[in-house]
Amino acid sequence: MSHYKHLTIEEREKLYLMRGQGKSLREIAREVGRSASTLSRELSRNKVSHRPYSPSAAQRRYMRQKQNCGRKRILAAPGPQEMIRHLIEDEHWSPEQIQHRLALENNPLQLSFITIYRAIWNGVYDPKKKYLRRQERFSYHLRRKGKKKRTNGTDIRQGRILNAVGISERPDEANDRAELGHWEADTVAGTKGGSRLLTLTDRKSRFLLTAKVPNAAAEVVCGKMTELLSSLPINKAKTVTPDRGREFAAHGDVSQALKHISFFFADPYSPWQRGTNENTNGLLRECVPKSTDISAIPDAVIQQFVDSLNRRPRKCLGWLSPYEIFFDSLLHLT
Repeated sequence: MSHYKHLTIEEREKLYLMRGQGKSLREIAREVGRSASTLSRELSRNKVSHRPYSPSAAQRRYMRQKQNCGRKRILAAPGPQEMIRHLIEDEHWSPEQIQHRLALENNPLQLSFITIYRAIWNGVYDPKKKYLRRQERFSYHLRRKGKKKRTNGTDIRQGRILNAVGISERPDEANDRAELGHWEADTVAGTKGGSRLLTLTDRKSRFLLTAKVPNAAAEVVCGKMTELLSSLPINKAKTVTPDRGREFAAHGDVSQALKHISFFFADPYSPWQRGTNENTNGLLRECVPKSTDISAIPDAVIQQFVDSLNRRPRKCLGWLSPYEIFFDSLLHLT
């Protein structure tokens, strides 16, 4: 490890004075405790024609060059900085998703998610204000927004479902995520008694289908489910695993309308058996926070957010997106 120290302004001034007194570089070097070659390089690098050596000018030059030294921060450049801002704020990607998707596409910009987090917490993306409220900080665009997880309450009451086949009888192809077409179903509530979102998530690809329903009536929800599933090829609509909420009590109507669809119900109070759909609903809450009047949100806004979710790379998919897995086509996302 080098213990070399740059010349100070005092040493530069002493060099200037003793040089003016006619002293040799070796004499000056012994006086200031430096090598003669160090002083020689100092004079040659700050030599200006027809002007004597200036210690103040040499010090200013040294300070300018020092500011340009060191490794340049990747996100200090406007281009990469704007790309990361867009993917987090507009596309709702996480820093880890950004890192691995850039690597997957061999993008010229390569950086770690730790670098992105460090830039965010250092205020690179924050407005230049003395005081910022939490909602004004760029970190508010991150997935968790700094909120702590809370355990779910135990006051949920699930109705009985007639002719319900349990999840234990679901085929291995669905359990193992071996093929497309095995869906998990749920509804996302807004205001009490108001509109909801019916969500269907494919277990293998994590591809999301959603539609707005005016209420939680079983006939309404299952009618909309029939509409969504009937738009898919038969080989991409095989089974559905909903929870035991009363809104799925009319599942027989779906099976009757779509002969190729089978229903397998999760056990009561076991949301982890439908973890794919539960996780996706959590992502959807970025667009539809709790107690939101869903009927007031335009369908186009909801669909735009769903499209962005389906294009978002996932760690569990090797940083491919649900769209790419479901449709077997590679997109250019960065």
